[in-house]
Amino acid sequence: MGGFTAPMVCAHVPVSLLVLVNAMIPRPGETPGRAWWGNTGSEEARVAAARDGGYPAEFDLEYLFPARPARRGPRLRAGLGSPEADIAFGQPCAIDRWPDVPTRVIAGRDDRFFPLEFQRRLAKDRLGLDVDVVPGGHLAALSPPAELAGS
Repeated sequence: MGGFTAPMVCAHVPVSLLVLVNAMIPRPGETPGRAWWGNTGSEEARVAAARDGGYPAEFDLEYLFPARPARRGPRLRAGLGSPEADIAFGQPCAIDRWPDVPTRVIAGRDDRFFPLEFQRRLAKDRLGLDVDVVPGGHLAALSPPAELAGS
């Protein structure tokens, strides 16, 4: 959900480059809850990519996030639907426009949660930017961290 936080941080601290990795890219005022998911068509894109790629379309954390360390699994599951998550997903991206900061969008080539073509469309539609592609899935920092850091 860094895509919701990062543009707000840019208004408060000096930033020379904003890097979004497999990010939810919001419109100003959009919430990361139902608004973003519905407005972007992410679920439809995920299911279509699964169908086209020949892998399961069901929402399965183990399959969608294969590089996720096992020790974090129960915490992630317990956090979904918690009061804290409800608050986080209900807060709007409190910006009037995206910050005037050089920005890069990086996407994992094998992201099953936010498929590459979905991320390309979102970055182009919302920021007018192309996507730099790195190997790995949604948790790119855990799957090929060296490739991500080098890009």
